Amino acid sequence: MNINRIADDFAVSPQISPEDVAAVKAAGYKSIICNRPDGEDMGQPEAEIIARAAEAAGLPFRHIPVVSGNITMNDLTDMAAALKELPGPVFAYCRSGGRCTNLYGAIRDRGL
Repeated sequence: MNINRIADDFAVSPQISPEDVAAVKAAGYKSIICNRPDGEDMGQPEAEIIARAAEAAGLPFRHIPVVSGNITMNDLTDMAAALKELPGPVFAYCRSGGRCTNLYGAIRDRGL
């Protein structure tokens, strides 16, 4: 797993497995967000599987699926609300980490 710190309170990575959740917690992250729709790629763990691993580790989890290349205003407001509500620092993942990074940047640019 490759964690890319975007800000003091936010980091991203490509797709994680349930086994990676312990490393996310050990790295100091307090919440996990999945920005990947289920079924995007064959073999990808469903968000619910990661959610169960996160909850077992004591980490809040949110699934905010965003279609690659099609970030909507609803996606931005849902992600902004999650970032305000969840304890930080927050760890987010998608296929490559790019969607999460773009969401975070757009939220900051718009002051959401």
